[in-house]
Amino acid sequence: MAHWLIKSEPGHWSCRDQMKAGRKGTCWNGVRNHSAKLNLMAMRVGEQAFFYHSNEGKAIVGIVEIIKPYYPDPFDPTGKFGMADVRAVEALKKPVSLDAIKADPRLAKMALVTNARLSVQPVSESEWDIVRAEGGL
Repeated sequence: MAHWLIKSEPGHWSCRDQMKAGRKGTCWNGVRNHSAKLNLMAMRVGEQAFFYHSNEGKAIVGIVEIIKPYYPDPFDPTGKFGMADVRAVEALKKPVSLDAIKADPRLAKMALVTNARLSVQPVSESEWDIVRAEGGL
């Protein structure tokens, strides 16, 4: 099973907001980059993603699960982009900052380091395990 990382500005939608949404989850919309779109399209039900706070905080703070695969985004007037639904799984016990990720040589090839602007990214199995451990899980 693949692993992912999705980004949100906490002032717009935070991990806490996602946790409050509960088991029903929410749509993950607003993706307007074609590379991110392809990653969103590759997500499968049951796969998990890190929840990353961008701009404010710059840290991985939680884990979500994909509960509905890619489908058209009704908020996209061009009809080119879509979304998936996610639900909160758990918050990390300790946020893993971007600085800590960049400082760890084992994570040097992580998309968050090499392609930081991409809002939906793949995460390798080893990266997943390292970040989970650093986050206290």
